Amino acid sequence: MDTQNLSAPACPQQLNPRGVTHINTPHTTRYTVVGNHLAQHRQLSLVAMGLALHIQSLPEQTRVDIKTLADRFPEGETRIAAALRELKAHGYLAQVRKRLPNGRVVTHTVSYNQPRTTHHEAASAPATPTAAPRQPAAGVPPRPAAAPEPGPAAPQPEACPEPDSRPAAARLPLPAPQAPDLDRHRKATALLSTLHHQDPRLLLSERAVRHLAPAVAAWLERGARPQAVCHALTANLPEPLRNPTALLAHRLTELLPPPAPTGPPPLQDRPAVPPPFHNCEGCDRAIRTPRPGAYCRDCRTAGLDPAAA
Repeated sequence: MDTQNLSAPACPQQLNPRGVTHINTPHTTRYTVVGNHLAQHRQLSLVAMGLALHIQSLPEQTRVDIKTLADRFPEGETRIAAALRELKAHGYLAQVRKRLPNGRVVTHTVSYNQPRTTHHEAASAPATPTAAPRQPAAGVPPRPAAAPEPGPAAPQPEACPEPDSRPAAARLPLPAPQAPDLDRHRKATALLSTLHHQDPRLLLSERAVRHLAPAVAAWLERGARPQAVCHALTANLPEPLRNPTALLAHRLTELLPPPAPTGPPPLQDRPAVPPPFHNCEGCDRAIRTPRPGAYCRDCRTAGLDPAAA
């Protein structure tokens, strides 16, 4: 009676009257482990979640560009491109551009099974082993530590702090327009509110837009076009982008263009003004002359100009 019959059929699982019932069979081959942070993500769409699962299940060096994925799935290039942007914005996907020795630029796609965060990067860094200090033998007094010999200091690389890591006292204040202009301020607000059209990582909060709008208005006051301001703020963004508001404030301060020139241009830069038109006294032809009563070249050649006789 105490011997178990392993060939006996398992008892049927009770179905839940409400909600889903899971009947799980262990996988032994061809499976992919996916975390609930992706499977139950609150902000990703179903297309993005399914695309992330598909990319994580692919072997290394498999192409995952928009055209290849559109040929594989029926969603089309537009929905697949939007899903890829979602995965990049939430840290599940990244594209790194590198220049080859022959000058060609290639794009490497990197897939993360954990979203890229500061905590995850710090936890994934390998720990440096440290040697335990040697303990002196019993009854032997410890030897005094020898003083280090002076030597030439090793050259230290020049630090270049990120805009958001500098102390508040070292930061320059944001530029502000010289004269308030409501229409210019509206253009600055609209420009900042639509930066995420260029890069989804630049989706700013309302508070950040109010904070940066005077600086953008100062650029517009100095003659910068909205397209030039947008290019200065969105070109060559770092990877990863940790603090978009601090980066935009840094660029608006450090890349501020000079004021537009005021007043009339110098005399040597002004275009020459041609003399007005007057009628020739001999043939009534219109000629350019500083004062009326002059003759044209043909009349002077024919001897009609009394002053030339």
